[in-house]
Amino acid sequence: MSNQKKSFSVRRLPPFRGDIVGSFLRPKALKEARAKYKTGKIGARDLRTVEDGEIRKLVEKEKAVGLKSVTDGEFRRSWWHLDFMWGLDGVEKKLSRHGYPFHGLETRPETVRLSGKIRFGEHPFLRDFRFLKEAAGDSVIARQTIPAPAQLWAELFREGNAEETRAVYPDAEKLKDDIVRAYRDAVQAFYKAGCRNLQLDDCTWGMLCDRGYREFLKSSGGDPGADARLFAELDSRVAADHPADMAVNLHVCRGNYHSAWAASGGYEAVAQTLFGGVGVDAFYLEYDSDRAGGFEPLRFIKNQLVVLGLVTSKSPALEDPALLRRRIAEAAEYVPLDRLCLSTQCGFASTEEGNVLTEEEQWDKVRLVLRTARSVWAD
Repeated sequence: MSNQKKSFSVRRLPPFRGDIVGSFLRPKALKEARAKYKTGKIGARDLRTVEDGEIRKLVEKEKAVGLKSVTDGEFRRSWWHLDFMWGLDGVEKKLSRHGYPFHGLETRPETVRLSGKIRFGEHPFLRDFRFLKEAAGDSVIARQTIPAPAQLWAELFREGNAEETRAVYPDAEKLKDDIVRAYRDAVQAFYKAGCRNLQLDDCTWGMLCDRGYREFLKSSGGDPGADARLFAELDSRVAADHPADMAVNLHVCRGNYHSAWAASGGYEAVAQTLFGGVGVDAFYLEYDSDRAGGFEPLRFIKNQLVVLGLVTSKSPALEDPALLRRRIAEAAEYVPLDRLCLSTQCGFASTEEGNVLTEEEQWDKVRLVLRTARSVWAD
């Protein structure tokens, strides 16, 4: 790989060679403040003061370890996806019969309900991003993470939600159009707020990789191929024509809850539709275990960058740097090394519960990613 380093151009936009996905373990002070807020012992202003302080500390830590793109750790959220959805006009919080099923676990039973037409208005995430942008300063890029439009569609038709969704949107095409319009408005609003790194997080593709899930869809009258084409359309319509100096990237996940997973299977089942049909700037792809399969599906990548999630965020055990370099070389047989990057496969706390490792072990993982990236790429 050393002979190829001289040809690399310095990257100005994310993703960067050594990267993260977004969320970090919630610190003790934040957990305590959220618990007090839920029981009415402190108010929203007091909670936000604690959040502000912990986010500032996190950003300084991210900068200190060498990250070029920083997040607020999703410290103000309970979920990686639902909090954003609840902030859309026409969407409200709802309790569901069951939580999301994970391997050996089940999450809290929360979901969404439509109360009207979907719009992106004065979303609370805009205020949150402006704070992050100010805390980050000019030396690094502030990243905003939100669930992909395909994820919102999937949530609207999750168990028990379909009937309520169809009551508001009897015409599926109008639902698609309103989701796309809301997300395109979100892209422009975040851009106006100074965002140059927008990440769409998406578990729908990870679920479609799972053979058992595909068989379940077929047995219930569904069509996995049609779902994939729908998700590709939604994600692509939102990513289309975004500002040239703004990176819009897609993170594909198989589930990340308290170190458990939800889906298993390689990318081959969706590769042509996903990689060949979704027009984002880069894909963040889970590759930290055999459940993600091999690199062969990357042959469908067009001109996007690929961020290889080779380092797991689910456990504290550190990967062998030599093995990471070998796997990067294997992936480079399908995507040129100059269009590859390295990261953890997911965040460290996709929900406020967090994965099963300590904060120091979390930072050891980030340092491993950065050290390995520096040993592979000149930029």
